Amino acid sequence: MTHIAVLGSTNMDLVTYVEKAPRRGETVTGRDFRTIPGGKGANQAIAAARAGATVSMIGAVGNDGFGTRLRSTLEHSGVTTDHLRTIEGPSGTAHIVVDDAGGNAIVVIPGANGTVDHLAPGDEGLIASADALLLQLEVPLAAVLAGAQTARSHGVRTILTPAPARPLPPELLDATDLLVPNEHEATTLTGRGDPFAAGAALLDRVPRVVITLGAAGSVYLTRDAEPLAVPAPHVTAVDSTGAGDTYVGALAVALGEERPIREAMTWAATAAALSVQREGASASMPYRSEIEARYTS
Repeated sequence: MTHIAVLGSTNMDLVTYVEKAPRRGETVTGRDFRTIPGGKGANQAIAAARAGATVSMIGAVGNDGFGTRLRSTLEHSGVTTDHLRTIEGPSGTAHIVVDDAGGNAIVVIPGANGTVDHLAPGDEGLIASADALLLQLEVPLAAVLAGAQTARSHGVRTILTPAPARPLPPELLDATDLLVPNEHEATTLTGRGDPFAAGAALLDRVPRVVITLGAAGSVYLTRDAEPLAVPAPHVTAVDSTGAGDTYVGALAVALGEERPIREAMTWAATAAALSVQREGASASMPYRSEIEARYTS
């Protein structure tokens, strides 16, 4: 079984569902509100665990009710939380507005995630024992860089989701095996709107790139082969929150199982398509049996 370590954020998602998201200065009436465990790190960990990997989470929660629930949700999904610290203060939160078209807007407050600025004792050993390390940018960059460089020194594959998008230091890109931005993040990183052009520019910095395009699928670019475009299943989206994290978690599992890249991307797209048909982030993520039942190569 593939062993995946995840270094990243855990947030409680405070989700409001509305017909149409408010414009600046506008007040609208929502139709529902939910608190749903999330955070890009926790989401990717849960997605990978449900897709069939052994998963360990490195991060932090607060000593509040949200922290207790976040840890419990990870453990219930099969994620090992021995390296998930509990600190004095609040857990991270994400304030999300979801409209009836399935789109979302998000404000993240780091909370405990802001304390994850270094590797704690034992983290290096955990990373060294993994087949892959998943990283995002919702914890301080110092920890992301330390994790990536530790993985590289032990020959562990590093998969980086550059979100929220920001300029990335060369040292982090040098330690990244696979970069997985969405189309907006790819544009932010390169200034190029076309995904193939953006991907080509990113290949100057990393050896492999997968750019996710939502309903349009995803593209893969590497330095030694022609670009590859893989479509996404056609579904009606209810809530796209967490779809990208579902894709990355499932992709990491498929690659860990040494599936060919096209098959891995199609399998990951199937998982993401299942997730957008349900409300919530972690709550929407499919189990391996569901992915296999819907997957067509």
